[in-house]
Parts: sequence; structure tokens; C-alpha cells
Amino acid sequence: MVVQAKKTAGVMGGMGPDATVDFMAKVIGLTRAGRDQDHVHMIVDNDPGVPNRQAAIRSGNDDVSDHLTTMALRLEQAGADFLVMVCNTAHSFLGGVEEATRIPFISIIDESVAEVQRVAPRGQTVGLMATDGCVDTGIYQDAISAAGRVALVPEEADRQALMSLINAIKGGHRDTGVQKDMRSIAKRLVDRGADTIIAGCTEIPLVFDGSGFNVPVVSSTDVLAEKTVALATGAEALPAKRSYMKGP
Repeated sequence: MVVQAKKTAGVMGGMGPDATVDFMAKVIGLTRAGRDQDHVHMIVDNDPGVPNRQAAIRSGNDDVSDHLTTMALRLEQAGADFLVMVCNTAHSFLGGVEEATRIPFISIIDESVAEVQRVAPRGQTVGLMATDGCVDTGIYQDAISAAGRVALVPEEADRQALMSLINAIKGGHRDTGVQKDMRSIAKRLVDRGADTIIAGCTEIPLVFDGSGFNVPVVSSTDVLAEKTVALATGAEALPAKRSYMKGP
């Protein structure tokens, strides 16, 4: 294996702050380090002021893209070699980021769908646990379909319950009741035919990591952390810069 030069990760965070801290902790935990200098250099913009992504998608009033573009430019100007964003839903608003920056952006959506292929190569149906906005934009469903699989989203009652749970986690609630309810939603997806689950919101792994579950659970946070470590340590070369969809 050819080891590339180390790179600096620019982390677009704050959506929400706990999920960003969880991502950073996982990057640290995944890095093979015996001293401070072995760890990944992360420049983190933990900006909770990014407007509500759900509201922007529902209303069609995009007040998110410009905010994300400004954040991405701050990170690039601070010395980041590549960008990651610790929010699945916000991946619907990347057009301005692509136009304004010169460094590659690593998609949590693409990486999570690629991980499904690794953990369940014979699987056909992917259960998607994500916010209403993320589901409504179809960004995960499109990526899953392009990978030759079928996306299965929660039924309406479970979509509402999932959104309530995500908001509860953002509010600091992670008790056994929240954990149990999250697991129950995943189980109902399996009962309807899902052979893999994507935890496609970075709040979900804070209470449901798939331990002991009866099908593979892909944590979008974990997948992005693993990719970040690989790129930042030089185990993988940076990809070419690519284009992303415009906001809804």
C-alpha cells in the first residue's frame, strides 16, 4: 500500500453539536496513534447557526445553501484539504459549496450506501432511517437505487415518531425509552423486508448503533469517520473534486 501525505480534514458541523462531537470522538478512536502527533488534523466549524434544514425543504425557501457555502470557504481558507459534513439532510444544499470551493467534498450519503455493499453484498432492500426532509428530497433513495437496491422508508406513523425522536436527541434526551423506540422503528423496517438498515441521521447513532440487531446497521457517522481517517492519514488518496446537486 502506498501511503499518501497526511491531509487536513475540514469538518462542517453543528448540525447538531452533539453529533459533531460524536463524529470527532470516532475519528480519534479510529486513528492508530501512540502520540499526539499521530492523530488526524481536523479544522472543525461547529456552527449551530445553520438554518433548519427541515423547514427549508418544506417551505422551498432555501436559507441554508449560502450558510453552508460560507462555512466551507472558512474551512478551505483555514487550510482544509478536503471537506466532510456531519449532517445527512444538509447534503441537499451543496450546490454553492461545489461552485465556491476548490477542494473535494466527501459525501456521507455516498459513503454510507457504499458501506451497505460491503456489509451486505447480497442484500436487496435497504431500510432508511432519516429525517423527513432527507426522505422527501430522495437523496438517499436515489443513491440506493443507483447501487441496484431498493430503498424502504418508514411508514407515516413511524416517520413522525422518528422525527420526534431525532428532535428529542437534539434536546439531550437519550434515555432507555428513546433507545427502545428507535430500535422498534428499525425492527418494523426489517419486518417489512429490509435486509440492511442505514442510520441516515447523525443523531441516530447516539442512541442506536445496531449492536445485537438482527440485520447489519450502517451508521452514517461511523462510515464518515472511517473515511475521514483514511484520507487524513494518507491511507487513501484524496478523490478528484466532483459536482453535487443543487438545493431543493
